Amino acid sequence: MKDVTSFFSTLFVVSAGLYLLPHSVADAVALSNGTIAFLKPPRLVSASTPYSNTSVPNARYYFTLEVPATAGEPLQQVTFNQIEGTEDIEFNQKDTFAFEGTRNHQGSKLALKAVKGDDKQQTFTVTFDTPVQPGKTVTIGLQTYYNPFNDGVYLFGVKAFPSGEKTAGQFIGIGRLQFYGNTSKEN
Repeated sequence: MKDVTSFFSTLFVVSAGLYLLPHSVADAVALSNGTIAFLKPPRLVSASTPYSNTSVPNARYYFTLEVPATAGEPLQQVTFNQIEGTEDIEFNQKDTFAFEGTRNHQGSKLALKAVKGDDKQQTFTVTFDTPVQPGKTVTIGLQTYYNPFNDGVYLFGVKAFPSGEKTAGQFIGIGRLQFYGNTSKEN
């Protein structure tokens, strides 16, 4: 009986000690099936385009994400899923880019490992060559072939994935872009 009591006392002390460890030592969240997740997921800060008129060719859409210092894992991949809009927007995979900072305060360019689109699912996936470390702000630039021909609001669900082989994507926000048609009328 003394051995059992000693075992549980030791287990309690070790468990309490692990609970009290600073987050920097035990930041990663590993689910019971081995899947890695963010301790605190990135946040979609903004979605914007300098080209808000309909039918503009080669328009760029900027999605800025903040990876909190307390994320626990670096950011490896981001998916964009068009969830609203009167027509499907197609992105030019080869002209996708990313950089540290925001659209108005661009920092170092970030290399991309892969860029893939899935027209059936209306998703577009960007994978960083080197994961974005916690505490950084990053902007992904998606280039279209054309802005939509129809005006209105277009919404994109954004999901972030940490670094690792088996990861859980976490929804981080909805990017909203509004496009305006030509308002001039001929008499």
